[in-house]
Amino acid sequence: MTWPMLFGVFSLMTFQLADSAFIGQLGRDPLAALGFTVPMHQLITGLQVGLGIATTAIISRTLGAGDEQRAVHLAGLVVTVGAIAVMLLGLCLWLLRDTLMGLLGAEDSLLPLIRSYWIPWLVAAWTGAMLYFGYSICRSHGDTKLPGLLMVITSLLNIALDPLYIFVFGWGLPGAPLATITAFGIGCLVIYPALLRRGWIGFDLIQLKLSQSLRQLGGIMAPAMLSQLMPPLSAMLATAMVAGFGSAAVAAWGLGTRLEFFSIVVVLALTMSMPPMIGRLLGKGDIDTIRSLIRIAVRFVVVWQLALALIWLLASGLVSRLFSADAEVSGILTDYLLRVPLSYSGLGVCMLMVSVCNALGLPMRALLTSVLRLFACFLPLLWLGSQLGGLTGLMSGALAGNLLAGVMAYLFYRKGIRNLADRVQRSSSEPSPLTNGATSS
Repeated sequence: MTWPMLFGVFSLMTFQLADSAFIGQLGRDPLAALGFTVPMHQLITGLQVGLGIATTAIISRTLGAGDEQRAVHLAGLVVTVGAIAVMLLGLCLWLLRDTLMGLLGAEDSLLPLIRSYWIPWLVAAWTGAMLYFGYSICRSHGDTKLPGLLMVITSLLNIALDPLYIFVFGWGLPGAPLATITAFGIGCLVIYPALLRRGWIGFDLIQLKLSQSLRQLGGIMAPAMLSQLMPPLSAMLATAMVAGFGSAAVAAWGLGTRLEFFSIVVVLALTMSMPPMIGRLLGKGDIDTIRSLIRIAVRFVVVWQLALALIWLLASGLVSRLFSADAEVSGILTDYLLRVPLSYSGLGVCMLMVSVCNALGLPMRALLTSVLRLFACFLPLLWLGSQLGGLTGLMSGALAGNLLAGVMAYLFYRKGIRNLADRVQRSSSEPSPLTNGATSS
């Protein structure tokens, strides 16, 4: 189940990097406008991923209980709730766009460009969320091949349409999200008919006890969504700090953030594949094997991310020139690549520990790990670094913050697994509540 998602997520990151590369050829201001949308995009992504986690959990659990008809209606409920929620969030972001840009420190000269970009970008974000909900329903039925294949196809289509829409048609910056709308729209036209043909989705919501189903959905979605919303909030605050150093710094920081997404693709795939394994082992009470599995995963993540950091370091000059024709932006991005990627091992461990804690039935510990990573480690050291060493110090602060967060997250997990082992041992003669969605940490 991991490999299709690995290639799919990798292709999504690739098209996002391609977007940045094409937009970078338009100049500094369009790239800066893109940089200011990154935290907003993470906000929408947090909502859709939180709902996606709840979708996979509830539908797979319902299927395990043998109630296939209820699973079909739950899938329709998820898509309906998701469509309305993302639409309302997008509308709020559009109405508050000038206020948000002012809080993030956007220069007045950038506002007309941002306004022209945000309408197609918000439509693209909604279309992408709808496609993601379809992927979540497939995964809940154990099918990762169709989502993985569609991720690759829509990403390649997006990359092919970008230069056509941006340069050939002369649409400029808005051409990038218009290409995304086209590609993701085609993906929706493929996946939803497939779900209907397979009998995996239905919209006869009268068959559901709506209040009970919504409570069930919200009970899983709320902590997962809160955990997912921490990074975009942090990204907004970080972007506001970076904006104090000018539009070139924002442009370079936005590019660096896109490269970060690309760098953690393997970690993202692991966070999707490990929870089912951990859940099965937890059901057997096999804590020792869980510990061994997580040790292997942590060692792999550390070695893998350090190897990627070395690649970024060696290729920093070439990559910076490739993604921006502006000399100042390119220079700042080079400094970013010399420092921040060295911390991706800590970031990867922290992401993995959040996923592991959710799988172990410790969602509050997972949420606390997310909160402390950002607001006790990353942002304070980002601010301290900027005060001591300017923009270069800020990047060094990001390096230190991510590494500290990785250590903190692993220590939190170690304490949680010890407590869990004690509880499993005490309740070994009874059915364990941990396998039924316990939420204590």
